[in-house]
Amino acid sequence: MRIFEYTNINETREILKRPVQDLSEIEPLVNEIFDAIKKDGDSALARYTLRYDGARLDDILVSREEIDRAADSIGAGLKEAIHRAVENIELFHASQKTVPRMIDTMPGVYCWQKGVPLEKAGIYIPGGTAPLFSSVLMLAVPARVAGCREGEINPVILYAASVTGVTKIFRAGGIQAVGAMAYGTESVPRVDKIFGPGNQYVTAAKQLAAREGIAIDLPAGPSEVMVVADRTARPSFIAADMLSQAEHGTDSQAVLLTTERNIAEQVAIEVEKQKKNLSRREIIDKALEVSAAIIVPGTKELIEVMNDYAPEHLILSVRDPEGMAESVINAGSVFLGNYSPESVGDYALGTNHTLPTNGFARGWSGVSLDSFLKKISFQKVSEKGLAAIGPYVEKMAEAEGLDAHVNAVRIRKKSLSS
Repeated sequence: MRIFEYTNINETREILKRPVQDLSEIEPLVNEIFDAIKKDGDSALARYTLRYDGARLDDILVSREEIDRAADSIGAGLKEAIHRAVENIELFHASQKTVPRMIDTMPGVYCWQKGVPLEKAGIYIPGGTAPLFSSVLMLAVPARVAGCREGEINPVILYAASVTGVTKIFRAGGIQAVGAMAYGTESVPRVDKIFGPGNQYVTAAKQLAAREGIAIDLPAGPSEVMVVADRTARPSFIAADMLSQAEHGTDSQAVLLTTERNIAEQVAIEVEKQKKNLSRREIIDKALEVSAAIIVPGTKELIEVMNDYAPEHLILSVRDPEGMAESVINAGSVFLGNYSPESVGDYALGTNHTLPTNGFARGWSGVSLDSFLKKISFQKVSEKGLAAIGPYVEKMAEAEGLDAHVNAVRIRKKSLSS
């Protein structure tokens, strides 16, 4: 594991530069596939799936019989774990429901807001090198809680989809799957919003779809973790957390930020020791090439680098994690203390693991119940209310030179006096 001494924030940014591909390099391919999906529908979806995934799509839609067979092949222990996770995720996201509350901003002027569920949520689940059925739980459960009416093939993924209420499952991945959900094909319905993490190509596809007015959850690309540690941290715990992130993919990044050189050196030793027993060692080794430990002189620099990096996952392994948490302004999800590993958030804690990566935590939030709702504002103005608020609106509209806006108020006021 690479270890660096902090010199300044600009040099640290270069050291911690994410291993992401330039969107402009991927954009021509995304546009090519999107155009083909729009033109040829299912046949284009099948063609690109064969080309890039080596899979022949004889049936795009997964049958009910296949889902049932998948359920029969899952062990009781795993089923119990999935159901426990579903309960926790549902409990946490249900707590985010709000009751519409009408307020009167002036006498006779009433305003309120109502959350209306999306009709069709499209959930992308990466197959890749690991069956990420946990992402099904993290996306389908809040969709169900929100009230979405419609929501891809390892048996566990199929089982997780079935227990969370997903209504249609399709065999497709990559850019072509995003395109199919964005524009619709003969088999895949066009959705209202696209959810789910993926590799750099999937993330680029979602971002380009968003340019065309198609809603997405967030730019969720290669996963990352930053562990902030002081002398009270446990090097073996930190190494385990960094390795758990590194095994996600060769472009995942694990960062240790510490004030203690001996902590960084002990973590480096633990990383080498622990990874010998891990099954995804080749992937981990590649990820560690783009990972690093940064030794900073004090708490001020630690907080500066932490917020500048804006990690997807942030673990505070410090003496007073709650106190330091008050200084966090840029992060997807924060784990407090030595006994809060990021992996509990990935699976069963209840919070959502679909989070902004690549520094997008500076301006994006992770998936929540609100991600599956459209917030619609309502307003009602009585005759008394129009008389009270009308003069203010007239003055403001006149200042902007919008006479028709003035007239819309004035014509009503005249009707009140006639």
